[in-house]
Amino acid sequence: MKPKITSPIAWQQAELLMQPAMIRVLDNIRKQLEGSVWTGTYQEVQIPIPGYQLILENQGEQRCVDIWELCYRVCFVNYQPAHTQLQSQEVVIDTSLIEEDTGDVDWNRLDAKTSQLIQEIFANLSK
Repeated sequence: MKPKITSPIAWQQAELLMQPAMIRVLDNIRKQLEGSVWTGTYQEVQIPIPGYQLILENQGEQRCVDIWELCYRVCFVNYQPAHTQLQSQEVVIDTSLIEEDTGDVDWNRLDAKTSQLIQEIFANLSK
């Protein structure tokens, strides 16, 4: 689902966070795959929105994870993926990921939130 950003300030904050979030998501996936029985490959997707999926496989089981959805879950507060990517969801930027004093990305908080999310994804694979 496409996030709906409602203000110019929120748009700037999203632009600030999305690339670092993508970097941390991919790095944390790599770390989880190193100690996992699951193998992962990335696949480019064009429809309905251009992006990437992580295809996880283990003993004939396959799971697909939308990389943009993971980034949205990191950058936005209480982001809930929908059943259709054609809908828009109004989102709220997780401003705790931005340092108050400097306006820069708080890399420690970003990494902690991303790490927790990716650990949950891998913990739920066998369920």
